[in-house]
Amino acid sequence: MLCHQEPPPLETGPFTLDDLEELLSFLNSVAADPNSCSEGSNRSTGSEDERKRRRMISNRESARRSRWRKKQHLEELTEQLDRFTAENRELKNQLYQVMNQCHLVMMENQRLRSECADLTSRLSHLYRTMKLQQLQY
Repeated sequence: MLCHQEPPPLETGPFTLDDLEELLSFLNSVAADPNSCSEGSNRSTGSEDERKRRRMISNRESARRSRWRKKQHLEELTEQLDRFTAENRELKNQLYQVMNQCHLVMMENQRLRSECADLTSRLSHLYRTMKLQQLQY
């Protein structure tokens, strides 16, 4: 005859430690309650106190697993924050270096423009001087 008590639902894939503990808790509760699978039992789960006790144990286990998952999630988020902080620091350093190089290039560009203007002026002056000399001859 089939037991009317259902095992706890398990996720697909490999069993986690929590899954195994929940299954073990279920099996222990079934073994501890001889009425849970007795023949001729018509969905009888024992006394009200026994059902409350099992429910309380189940709730405690569920709360424990929930706290563990929350702790794991918080640890993962903390690790992610650390990675993002380090990456942000590295990107800021790279940005500073690029901005510094850009500033140096802009200064060099300004110096070259100034030099180009000076050389253009000198060249213009030389052309005028040559034309004056050509006109004198």
